[in-house]
Amino acid sequence: MLTNKVMADAFERIGQVVHRAVDGLSEKDLMFRPNDTGNSIAWLVWHLARVQDDHISDAAGTEQVWHDGWADKFDLPFNKDATGWGQSSKEVSAVKASDKLLLGYYDAVQAATLAFIRNLKESRLREDHRRELGSAGDAGSAAGERHR
Repeated sequence: MLTNKVMADAFERIGQVVHRAVDGLSEKDLMFRPNDTGNSIAWLVWHLARVQDDHISDAAGTEQVWHDGWADKFDLPFNKDATGWGQSSKEVSAVKASDKLLLGYYDAVQAATLAFIRNLKESRLREDHRRELGSAGDAGSAAGERHR
């Protein structure tokens, strides 16, 4: 099986779990924070989608889906480029959204992700993998040669 098909399958499975977790929940349920300090479902799904959007758009060399009107729809009280990393408890509480809004953004990110992944050529995946592992692989090889 081609690597991009395996990756697409993994993202599709995550999407199924996201939909099962969110679909039909009230905004109150989505915002519930265990012990008043845990992360809400709303924040977790928003954060998952924001990080995926940020990373995939970077790899694809495209604009983030977030900046195609979603930031305005969510209207969050922090930097529009925020992805959730390092956010305070107060910022986590500020992520308020309906199931439709959360799933709408997630699905838009998912569509962009799958389009990018499905169009990747196996040769590019192998080349990118070698390039990222190249320096570590070289160091490992050199270390291995010293022990022979």
